[in-house]
Amino acid sequence: MKTFLQFFLAGILGGLVVFLMTKNDNNTTSLVSAETSHAVRTSFNSSPISLNSSLNFIESAKRSTNTVVHIYAEESPQLVQKKRQERRQSDPFSDFFNFEDFFGENFYRPKNGTGSGVIFNKQGYIITNNHVVGFADKIKVTDSEGKIYDAKKIGTDKTTDLAVLKIESNADIQPIRIGDSDNVQVGEWVLAVGNPFGYLTSTVTAGIVSAKGRSLDIIQGEKAIEDFIQTDAAINPGNSGGALVNLQGELIGINTAIATPTGVFAGYSFAIPSNIVKKVVSDIIENGGDIDRSTNIGIGGYDVNDELVKEFNLKLKTPSGFYVHEVDTKSAAQLGGILPGDVIIEINKIKIDRYEDIEKNLKLKKVGDKVEVKVNRDGKELVIPLLLKKSF
Repeated sequence: MKTFLQFFLAGILGGLVVFLMTKNDNNTTSLVSAETSHAVRTSFNSSPISLNSSLNFIESAKRSTNTVVHIYAEESPQLVQKKRQERRQSDPFSDFFNFEDFFGENFYRPKNGTGSGVIFNKQGYIITNNHVVGFADKIKVTDSEGKIYDAKKIGTDKTTDLAVLKIESNADIQPIRIGDSDNVQVGEWVLAVGNPFGYLTSTVTAGIVSAKGRSLDIIQGEKAIEDFIQTDAAINPGNSGGALVNLQGELIGINTAIATPTGVFAGYSFAIPSNIVKKVVSDIIENGGDIDRSTNIGIGGYDVNDELVKEFNLKLKTPSGFYVHEVDTKSAAQLGGILPGDVIIEINKIKIDRYEDIEKNLKLKKVGDKVEVKVNRDGKELVIPLLLKKSF
């Protein structure tokens, strides 16, 4: 029999759990319980253990646990009624077969679920995953001391599976310290902090960074941005939106998914790097709503190599860049002044060797952002400002 791994969003327990990351659209509840093995009481003598200061998890846990919150999200009765009405209107057979009376709720089951979140700043902004709160209009946040807040959803970014909430509090809110995920090394010790299964609040597990830059097709959508940190720190349903921290207690990732054949932790978990998180959260707060990253500068062409330089007699310092063969009508490129025959050599002062570099440079840009494109045109270098537009 073939065995296979399924990717689970490590987040929602309740009416919505557990999201299959294999595009399963089934709303049925999937509750997973671990069988308890027989415990054997043991007694032994031990010598005091001296903890190496470089592996001191205690301080890291102290600095991070009080910055991680529990989230309960649900659809309000008003939203449920609206969705049932929309479904009724979109179903031409409902009036004939009276499905609503027969099934009681017109084939629509209210969604709810739980996850984790991380306090981003003293103003009460909280980071979590879009799959934890994206569906909901009624959200409660419980802090590490058990205080419950009504939370407002500020905005979401489906391309990165991130969302931002906000709570109002008279207390002194303690945010997490943000680390630099680019400095994270494979083999580095990390802690995962969250609320697995919705009731094991403020749980801390330890592991190492197993890999970086994972792209797993977990997030749906053509513009999905994936660059996960992989770790073996135990993460289970309810951990989504929680913190992955280094030994200094700094946030280096937002826990998002697990790879498992059972629905619970099986050795592989994935977090969104903190440098992506910082950019997305800032965009959402600045934008005051959902982020649209469906941008495209509107060009087609070829990666530059030695053969292309000879074929088009390109006057380049080095055989690298992206040769623009065509420019889409009314695109950002056309409106900005990029012409067929131009060679894109830099975007925002970052060197472009191939088209992949352009995509990488623009992946976290949103509609309305401005970028500076340096092109080589007949041996002369020009800097062309572009205003990014929505792609169609």
